[in-house]
Amino acid sequence: MPTTLIAQPDAPYNKTDEEEKKIILREYRALLRALKESIKKGDKALLRNAFEIAVDAHKDMRRKSGEPYILHPLAVALIVVEEIGLGVRSAICALLHDTVEDTELTLEDITLEFGTHIAKIIDGLTKISNVVDIKADTTIQAENFRKILLTLADDPRVILIKLADRLHNMRTLGSMSREKQLKISSETTYIYSPLAHRLGLYEIKSEMEDLAMKYTQPEMYMEIAHGLSETKRERTKYINEFIKPVKEELTENGFDFEIYGRPKAINSIWNKMKKKQVTFEEVYDLFAIRIIIKSVPEREKEDCWKVYSIVTNFYRPSTERLRDWISVPKGNGYEALHTTVMGPGGRWVEVQIRTERMNEIAEKGLAAHWKYKEGTASSQESKLDSFLKHLREIVNNPDTDTIDFLQDFKLDLFTEEIYIYTPTGDMRVLPKGATALDFAFDIHSELGMHCIGAKVNYRLVPLSYNLNSGDQVEVITSSKQNPSEDWLSFLITAKAKSRVKNYLKEDKRKIAEDGRAALRKKLEHLGAPMSQYNLNELQQYFKKSSTLDLFYGIAVGSIDLKELKNFGIYGDKIQHTSKEIRQDTRNVQADDEASKQKTAKAAELIIFGERSDKILYKLAQCCQPIPGDSVFGFVTSGEGLKIHRTDCPNAAQLLANYGHRIVKTKWAKNKEISFLSGVRIIGLDDVGVIQKITNIISGELRMNMRSLSIDSNDGIFEGTIMVYVHDREELNKLCNRLGSLEGINKIERLESSDS
Repeated sequence: MPTTLIAQPDAPYNKTDEEEKKIILREYRALLRALKESIKKGDKALLRNAFEIAVDAHKDMRRKSGEPYILHPLAVALIVVEEIGLGVRSAICALLHDTVEDTELTLEDITLEFGTHIAKIIDGLTKISNVVDIKADTTIQAENFRKILLTLADDPRVILIKLADRLHNMRTLGSMSREKQLKISSETTYIYSPLAHRLGLYEIKSEMEDLAMKYTQPEMYMEIAHGLSETKRERTKYINEFIKPVKEELTENGFDFEIYGRPKAINSIWNKMKKKQVTFEEVYDLFAIRIIIKSVPEREKEDCWKVYSIVTNFYRPSTERLRDWISVPKGNGYEALHTTVMGPGGRWVEVQIRTERMNEIAEKGLAAHWKYKEGTASSQESKLDSFLKHLREIVNNPDTDTIDFLQDFKLDLFTEEIYIYTPTGDMRVLPKGATALDFAFDIHSELGMHCIGAKVNYRLVPLSYNLNSGDQVEVITSSKQNPSEDWLSFLITAKAKSRVKNYLKEDKRKIAEDGRAALRKKLEHLGAPMSQYNLNELQQYFKKSSTLDLFYGIAVGSIDLKELKNFGIYGDKIQHTSKEIRQDTRNVQADDEASKQKTAKAAELIIFGERSDKILYKLAQCCQPIPGDSVFGFVTSGEGLKIHRTDCPNAAQLLANYGHRIVKTKWAKNKEISFLSGVRIIGLDDVGVIQKITNIISGELRMNMRSLSIDSNDGIFEGTIMVYVHDREELNKLCNRLGSLEGINKIERLESSDS
């Protein structure tokens, strides 16, 4: 098990005014150097003006680390230019991106100084940052994400600058509080890194995910980082051995090229460990070999295949692992040949082959498309246009359920792609797992609404048929067909889902209006307004996921408004009387044993905030936290406060979308209470192995074991052990001790009690 290592805050900041001026000037000069090739006549003066305005606007502001705030916009501008590849106008926008929101500078001032074009981008960036009211069926952050997507559809540079802003915030997260680190990291993995991925910014996507992991799962991050550092020498030796013959052959064939090995991202390695259920030592592809060749546009494809041929002359390829993204580029324009070959010593090695142009698009994504506007890149331009068109269609749909919308949109962002053909031979890109009905909606919404079936490769199939890459699809429609609720069970694209939900909600909305009117009348009679706070209270009490469901329930009679007599009025707020009763009963100390247990239970966690000593909570079953785990509290709508681990599978979504429901918690020192936890164990099936395991648990460590189940197959056994432990330290001790037994290959903690 990994040693406990927590990301440390940055060192205290102590610089004199003179030193600060030198640092600011140095960063500005670095920006000028980065723009050297793209800067035109008059641009330098514009940039200088933007810099001086930003310095003046932020002169009294400091970052959490203590450094002058102006260093942040300067760093964002440098990322925008160096790592994303945008030009002077975008650098100016980056320098000014926080001025309208945080200082006295107005949009009118920006327009007067720099014109409407720059002002429009600054306006887009300001809109993203503006906080909206907390709603019952949405949250601040989810609404902001929708705004981000709206601005992306309007001008892609807005989101590119926003991604640079987020990347710099992630790089400087060390000076933030633990709660902020968790919240910002979770938002990043939930929406910003998928966006970077969809826009082709793979380097930025990988760095964001690595930095997020550093704060959400510090132990695992440190373990993998340490492992990479330990194996660096051996890896370099192997890479050089692999490259040598390929390098000689490429040179002999007259190629102008670069060839090198680069380690995989820490988060990528961690995902592989989880997916394949292996340890760090068992992950074979810790690095990839990259070959980048200089080639003219008309010979790019031919040259890449020649390089592939040279590589496979030396190393046998895996036919299942060949990816040809040159003939059919990814939806975000990514082009490359990927293959996995058997290298020296019987190790599989991934090889990526690209041209310089392809490499720039791979690293700078969408931004690079503006650079290559002629020749072969024109198709990439249309790819970008079609993505933005698709985005506008989804985002502008008046679907009020923002969280739901985000879940669907994330599927579109992150899922692997398949390539489907129309009867006329046009190609459409869809997420893997898309159905015939998803395809119909992708062609046109009206086609989807009236779709009754499809012909795939001339064979009749139902709406729910899952498509495969290369399928040719003909949609069959009927004017009598309308969407139904069951469509949502098999649709996977955001566009299709949002169109169907919107159609289904129209009737519901009309009926819900009667419920809204009835509730307003009842609340007025009680002397309370129909405020968002009061709607939240009712929504939670009646266990409805949105205000629409609440109004609809009242209209159809499934919610009885007579129950409002159980609510008291405090000022202009309503509150269910049982809340007060519950709080009073918690103060009563009973003498029986059960009450003592409850009191001990409430002392296990320190919960910060109002009435912290009176809050009851439950431990989430999805991650089974125990003392020693990094945790946070989440206020659920029906089950009170639930405690989750920060590396819980659901943590990113909860922290990113429901920031206002998060409660700061930490474990109190208490060795009297035991927690049920489980470990999964794999090893060689040997005589007496169960006896050895039980001897360690019950005899040596004196732990209370609830259950032990072992399943053996072909000489390998796999088992689950459920034990009561006091804290994480005790669980780690058990894992280490069991791991030292001969024949035990792997031990891991179970994520949930269902396992």
